[in-house]
Amino acid sequence: METEQWGRRVRAFRKLKGYTQATFAKELGISLTLLGEIERENRNPDADLLIMICDKLGVSLQEMKEL
Repeated sequence: METEQWGRRVRAFRKLKGYTQATFAKELGISLTLLGEIERENRNPDADLLIMICDKLGVSLQEMKEL
């Protein structure tokens, strides 16, 4: 992916859908630490994880980019 800052977008959609960090990380099969790093923008998700995040949240990659 580009050098996009995905953290605030992931956090906003996660909260909008009513997930806590813990439940969303569990749904994705990733650690809470990894999700926290992504949301704090200390780490960007790879393309596969970003697609999985979008699928779980029910948003398109385009919607995620436009927030």
